[in-house]
Amino acid sequence: MNIRRLLLLAALAALVLTYFGLDLGRFLSLDYFKSQQAAIEAWRAAQPLKAALAFFVAYVAVTGLSLPGAAVMTLVGGAVFGLFWGLLLVSFASSLGATLAFLVSRFLLRDWVQRRFGDRLRAINAGVEKEGGFYLFTLRLVPVFPFFVINLLMGLTPIRTWTFYWVSQIGMLAGTLVYVNAGTQLAKIDSPAGILSPALLGSFVLLGMFPLIAKKIVGTLAARKVYAGWQRPARFDRNLIVIGAGSAGLVTAYIAAAVKAKVTLIEKHKLGGDCLNTGCVPSKALIRSAKLLSHMRRAQEFGIRSARAEFDFADVMERVQRVIRTVEPHDSAERYSGLGVEVIEGTATIVSPWEVDIVRNSGESQRLSARSIVIATGARPFIPPIPGIEAVGYFTSDTVWELRELPRRLLVLGGGPIGCELTQAFARCGASVTQVQHGPRIMVREDPEVSELVMQRFRAEGIAVLVNHEARKFVIEDGEKILVAEHQGQEVRIPFDALLVAVGRVANIAGYGLEELGIAAGRTIETNDFLQTKYPNIYAAGDVTGPFQFTHTAAHQAWYAAVNSLFDPFRKFRADYSVIPWATFVEPEVARVGINESEARERNIAHEVTVYGIDDLDRAIADGEAHGFIKVLTVPGKDRILGVTIVGEHAGDLIAEYVLAMRQGIGLNRILGTIHIYPTLAEANKYVAGNWKKAHAPQKLLAWVARFHAWRLGQA
Repeated sequence: MNIRRLLLLAALAALVLTYFGLDLGRFLSLDYFKSQQAAIEAWRAAQPLKAALAFFVAYVAVTGLSLPGAAVMTLVGGAVFGLFWGLLLVSFASSLGATLAFLVSRFLLRDWVQRRFGDRLRAINAGVEKEGGFYLFTLRLVPVFPFFVINLLMGLTPIRTWTFYWVSQIGMLAGTLVYVNAGTQLAKIDSPAGILSPALLGSFVLLGMFPLIAKKIVGTLAARKVYAGWQRPARFDRNLIVIGAGSAGLVTAYIAAAVKAKVTLIEKHKLGGDCLNTGCVPSKALIRSAKLLSHMRRAQEFGIRSARAEFDFADVMERVQRVIRTVEPHDSAERYSGLGVEVIEGTATIVSPWEVDIVRNSGESQRLSARSIVIATGARPFIPPIPGIEAVGYFTSDTVWELRELPRRLLVLGGGPIGCELTQAFARCGASVTQVQHGPRIMVREDPEVSELVMQRFRAEGIAVLVNHEARKFVIEDGEKILVAEHQGQEVRIPFDALLVAVGRVANIAGYGLEELGIAAGRTIETNDFLQTKYPNIYAAGDVTGPFQFTHTAAHQAWYAAVNSLFDPFRKFRADYSVIPWATFVEPEVARVGINESEARERNIAHEVTVYGIDDLDRAIADGEAHGFIKVLTVPGKDRILGVTIVGEHAGDLIAEYVLAMRQGIGLNRILGTIHIYPTLAEANKYVAGNWKKAHAPQKLLAWVARFHAWRLGQA
């Protein structure tokens, strides 16, 4: 910190200490004002300019230093100077004082705070960048934070000083008017009867109602701006139209029908979405068959001299299809029609904020209107623009299920969850698999030791895991397909027979009329905390909006989309992502909820780490699965759980106890006090809690207890 900052900080500290040391706050109370009301009003009448100037300067000083008392001074301003002059003085003084506090915060703290806490300020920075002055105007008109907090926080953002001043001037005007008006009524109280005067009661009713009124005003202004140029239908055909019948769309439609809303669900392909048809269900079916094969290769570990499997890869893939067909009725049009949902198979195009054009697969077309629309169109695999990729051909997680002949040499591009799951499954089925990842490790969202454990297992199973390899181009030479990659500045040539691309997913947003409506979208549709798009009555849920592209988070978002779309403006809820679990179904299985150690360090979150090695667990030893660990992050000195990572057999099942604990505010002490069946893998959850307890044992108390026991033995 330079000398100018130190001098300013010292001056501010001196002023604040003087304020509190001399108890100057006693002069900023209503009791003091009432006791001196007559004298103050007499001085104002005798010297109106001096009184106004003194009040103005004092108000600027109080707000500029972020001292308590601004609200009382606003009331006093109305009481002493009346509605007009009080409003004029307070309005300009509060804006000027707020700007001074803003500048002080910016000068002293912005660079340091942005450097150290930039991640935590991301939401505010994004709001300022996206909405500019309107974001601040909303905060001023509907004060989510106290007056002084907004001043200090905005100083830490990139907003311009002039914008801050004039927006504050306008945004605070309505609130200032309400307070000043209340002050004019307070001045008239000269007896207990005055407390119940209609004017005073009306002022305080207005004061209490102001935040609700202001919020409604902001919402109305924003809606009028966004809906300008569109003609709203006089009546609607449906309460809700849902586009897309994956996890998010199905759950949204089901909830809407359950609360007796008139809802239409539109799907152009197959109900169930990616999860049923190309994602979770088929991949887990394939993984199960592959795991059986791996166990047979490990027969000697279980005391079996030999085991041999005769299989045809085509039969394995046909089993995958049978599993899909078995699960399919759960997501069928017949089932949802029976639940009260109108299911239409066809394509949908949003032509206005309330209208959808539908072309049925049978060729018929119609237009339906609805009060609200939910976009749940899911996502598809992203294909990177690598030269030659189209020429060599490729599979994705959507199309790989068409295979009936096992590729001899399979190249997997990508080291995320999908790429890793399919890499191991195909390798266990007998393919020679090479996995190429441009980063330093696979599964980059997990802690480094997690990635390392998985990579070791992959390599032990014969998989070639190539990290830090940047795919440059695909070529065909002498009929052989080759990936040309770069590794540490050197060219690497990787021959293959089939290519599986698994480098991420991108939202399905084209062809639904979103561009014509100006709905912002990149790789996903942009929504607010309530899952609303640019148009408050159009929502998005599931993979199409993120931020977590999981089936269970899509269903989680669906509840918010359904309830908010049906009951706004009377009631709506912010989507809660505070406790989101996920698992990658490789072996060893990896599951996580909350933050991990890497994220805690990046975000400067104070934490403690407790680890239990599953290799020490009786049931894991008996099952031949004595590997992996449980890592729990807690608040320092407390048992409150911040995040959990589990690596090992059935990690996706074991994590559920921690999901419940975090959701319900249960700490490690209560997990330790819970009976777990012996011998089970779930005991690991109890043992890691025991390790935490051991590390936090009261050593001084235990020393006294030891002396007590020694005394009872007559040894003290």
